[in-house]
Amino acid sequence: MNQASLQNHPVTDRVLEALAVTKRGCEELIPEDAWVKKLARAEATGQPLRIKLGLDPTAPDIHIGHTVVLNKMRQLQDLGHQVIFLIGDFTSLIGDPSGRNSTRPPLTPEQIKVNAETYYKQASLVLDPAKTEIRYNSEWCIPLGSMGMIQLASKYTVARMMERNDFHDRFHANTPISVHEFLYPLMQGYDSVALKSDLELGGTDQKFNLLMGRHLQAEYGQEAQCILTMPLLEGLDGVEKMSKSKNNYIGISEEPNTMFAKVLSISDVLMWRWYTLLSFKSMADIEALKKEIEGGRNPKDAKVALAKEITARFHGAAAAEAAEQDFINRSKGGVPDEIPEVLLSGAPMGIGALLKAAGLAPSSSEANRLIDGGGVRVDSSVVSDKGLKLDVGTFVVQVGKRKFARVTLT
Repeated sequence: MNQASLQNHPVTDRVLEALAVTKRGCEELIPEDAWVKKLARAEATGQPLRIKLGLDPTAPDIHIGHTVVLNKMRQLQDLGHQVIFLIGDFTSLIGDPSGRNSTRPPLTPEQIKVNAETYYKQASLVLDPAKTEIRYNSEWCIPLGSMGMIQLASKYTVARMMERNDFHDRFHANTPISVHEFLYPLMQGYDSVALKSDLELGGTDQKFNLLMGRHLQAEYGQEAQCILTMPLLEGLDGVEKMSKSKNNYIGISEEPNTMFAKVLSISDVLMWRWYTLLSFKSMADIEALKKEIEGGRNPKDAKVALAKEITARFHGAAAAEAAEQDFINRSKGGVPDEIPEVLLSGAPMGIGALLKAAGLAPSSSEANRLIDGGGVRVDSSVVSDKGLKLDVGTFVVQVGKRKFARVTLT
C-alpha cells in the first residue's frame, strides 16, 4: 500500500474525538492530515490501525516517566486500535546513539533477555495485555542477513544521517562515531516496514529514528506511518527530566506508601502537567477540577486524587487507600504500622553513628546535616543535639517524613 491508498473517508465526530485523544499532551503529530485520514478509514472500514512502540531493554526497571508513551498507547488501545509492544532485542545489540555523546556499549543477549521480561511485566500494568501484540525485532532483523543489510543501507545517504544532531555534534567535536551506529536508525526504521506500522510513538529524542520509519516504508512501497512524539516528563523537582541518576523519579515498582508520598511532594504547577501526561481522566474532567481549585478548593485535594490514581494503577485500589491513610497518620506525627526492626549493640551510642548503623543515613556527616536541618526524631521528639547518646533501650527513630526504624540498642 502506498500513500495514494489514503482515500478520503468521512471525518465523523468519533474521528475528531480520536484525534483529540491522540494529540493530548503530545509534542508533535507528523503529518496530522494523514493521521486524520487513517482514523477516518479505520472508522469507515472497521479495520484497526497498527500502533507501534519500540523499547530497547537497556535497564531492568522503568519509572513513571517511561509510562508517558505507554499511557498514550493505552488510550489508543481503548479506542480499538492494535498496539504493538516491540522489544528491541536485536537493536539492543547495536546500542541506540540517540542523545549520546559517545558510543553506547551494547548489551549481552543474556542481559537483554532478563531486562525484556521485566520491561514487559511492568508495561503490562499500563497496557491491556489481552489486546497487546508483543514482538521482538530479532524476528526479522536476523533473517535479513548481510545482503539484506547492504540493501537496506543503500536506501539512506550518509549526508542525511549526519544531519542527526548527536552525529553532527560528535563529528565536529572529533568524537569517534562507529559505523555500526548508523545501522541503529536504519534497523528501527525497518521495524516499521516489517510491522506495517500506521503510527509509531516515541519520546522527543527519538524523532530522527521515527522519521526514518516513514522514509523506509515509502522506499519499500508501503503507506508511510505517522509519528507521534511525547514530551519527556519532568521529575519531582519540576525542572529536570525524570531520571534515576538525578534522583527525581518514581519507580513503578516502588512501595505504594513511597509512591503516594512522592506524588504529593510535587508542586501545584507540576501537578497539572502530570495530570495531562499520566492521568486517565478525560481532559474535560481535569479542566473541571482545575476550575474548582481556581475557585478556592484546596489544591491538595487534586494532588491526593492524582496520587491515588497513580498508586492504584501499579498496586491496586486497596493499596492506594492504605497509602493515603499512612500519609495522613505520618502528617499527624503518627508512626506507620510496619517499620523495620533494627538490633544494634554498643550502648551508649552517638545519634550520628546510630543513624548510619540503622541504615537511616549514608554517613555520620550526612546524619549530622539531617540533625541540623531538624529532620531527625527519636520517639517523636526532634533531635537538636548532635552529641546526643542513646543508652540501652528501644526507640522509634524517624528521618524526614518517610524513613522509620524501631531500634533496639544493647
